[in-house]
Amino acid sequence: MTLRKYLIGTHITNIYTNNLERIIFIELEGYNKSKDISAKKLVVELMGRHSNIILVDSENVIIDALRHFSLNSGSYRNIFAGEKYVLPKADKLDFFDVNNAEDFYRIIENNSIKLNSSSLVNIIANTFTGISKASIKAIEAELQISDELTKENILSVFNYISKLVHNCSNNICKKFENKNDYFLINSSEKSDDLQINWFLDDYYTSKEIDTTFTNYRNSLLKLILNKLHKLNSKLDLINEKIAECKDTDKYRLYGELITSNLYRIDEHNVESITLENYYDNNSPITIPLDKSISPSTNAKKFFKKYQKLKNAKSIVDEQKLHILADIDYLESIVYEIESADSVADIDDIYAEIQEENLSLKNKNSNKKTVLKKKKENKFEPHIGEPLKFEVDGFTVLVGKNNKQNDYLTTKFANDNDIWLHVKDLQGSHVIIRTENKEPNQDTINKCAMLAKAHSKAEQSSNATVDYTLVKYVKKPSGSKPGMVIYTHEKSVTVK
Repeated sequence: MTLRKYLIGTHITNIYTNNLERIIFIELEGYNKSKDISAKKLVVELMGRHSNIILVDSENVIIDALRHFSLNSGSYRNIFAGEKYVLPKADKLDFFDVNNAEDFYRIIENNSIKLNSSSLVNIIANTFTGISKASIKAIEAELQISDELTKENILSVFNYISKLVHNCSNNICKKFENKNDYFLINSSEKSDDLQINWFLDDYYTSKEIDTTFTNYRNSLLKLILNKLHKLNSKLDLINEKIAECKDTDKYRLYGELITSNLYRIDEHNVESITLENYYDNNSPITIPLDKSISPSTNAKKFFKKYQKLKNAKSIVDEQKLHILADIDYLESIVYEIESADSVADIDDIYAEIQEENLSLKNKNSNKKTVLKKKKENKFEPHIGEPLKFEVDGFTVLVGKNNKQNDYLTTKFANDNDIWLHVKDLQGSHVIIRTENKEPNQDTINKCAMLAKAHSKAEQSSNATVDYTLVKYVKKPSGSKPGMVIYTHEKSVTVK
C-alpha cells in the first residue's frame, strides 16, 4: 500500500549498485500534490534472512520499510519511518578499492596470517565483499590452477576478477560443473535478441515449479500418511476385539454348565465354582462368578456375553476386511505420490482421491453410465496420458496412478492384450497392445521388467510379475480404484 501511494505515476531514472555489495538502488521521479518534481529511492538489500526493501525520500530519510529494526532491539541501525537511511556495515574490503595486482597480493598475504589459512578460496571470500567461495572455485577451475596460496595463483585470480567486474570478460555468466543453477553466456557470441533475463526467468520459473511440486506432494503425502496411521490404529483395536472374540464359546460353556447344575449349586455370593465339564470327559473346570448376583443370573450374564461377542465377531471381521482394503488402497496412493514427478501427476492423484471420497458417499451414482461406456483407442482428457514404450515392435502402456490403471485395464485395453503387474505389491498396470500378434517370452520378460521398475519392488533384488490376458482381469463391484482380480495367470521372476 505504501509503494502504491508513493510510486504510482513515477518513472525510474536510474538503477545502480554499490560496487559488489548486494544492494540495489532504484531512483524514481514523479510529481507531488503541488505539481513539483519529487524524487524517491527504493533500496533493495539482498542479504539472506536479513533482506529488506526500504523506501526513502530525496534526503535519504526512510518513508517506510518491509521490515523494521531499531537499536533497542539489538540492531546496529534504525530502520523505521523518519530515520536517516544508513548503509549496512561492511566488515570486508571493497574490491574496487584495490589499486593494482601488487596491492591485492599484499592484502591476501596479510589476511592469510590473520585467518590462519592457506586456502585461496577461503581467504579471498573472507576478505572481499561480493565474492563467494563458489565463485573462486569456479575461477580456479576455469584457470586450471590449484587452491595453493602462491603469488602466481593470487595474481591470476586477481586478473580474472578484474576483467569480470570491469566488463572486460566475454563470459558474463559462469556454469559450475555438475550444477544446473548457473549458465554460460559468451557475450562475444550473443545476438541482439539474447537477454540474460530470459535465462534467469527460466531458472527461477523451474525453481518455483520444483518448490510448488515438492510442497504440494509433501502436503498430500502427509494427509495420506495421517489417514493411514489412523486406519492402522483402528486395525489394532479391531484385532484386539477379534482376539477377545476367541473366547466366545467359553462363555457359552460357562452358561450351560451353570444352568445344567443349578439344582446342585447351594452356594451363593462366591467368587468361583468348580463343576464337571461334560464336553471334556467330566474333567473339573473352575468358573469365575460375580458374587454380587446369584448363579442363575451369572449364567444369563455369560449367555448374554456369548451372544454379544458372537454378533461382534461377524461385525469386526467385516470391518477388518474394509479397513485392510482401505489401507491397501492408501498404500497404493503413497506409492503414486512418491513416484510422481510433476504437479500434473499430483493433480491427477488428488482428483482421484476426491472422486473416491465422492463415490464413497454415492456408491451407485453414474454406475450404469460407466459400465456402458464404449471402448475407445484414445485416452479421455481427464485421465491423462500414461507412460508409453515401444518393446520389440509392440506398444506398451504403463499407468501412472490408479485412475489410469483402471482406465487402461477395464476400458482402454482389448480382451487379447496382455496385462502385467507385480505380485502382491503396489504398482502400475502394464498393458501390451498385441493387435492380433502374439509377443514371445523375451518380449514379455522385458515388459515384466517395466512392471517391476514401476512398482514398490523397484529397488528389490528380484520380484515376481504376474501376466495374463486382459479378458481374465476383472474389477470387483465397489472395489477401490486400481484394484482388480485376475485368473489364468503365469509368472516370471525379474532380477
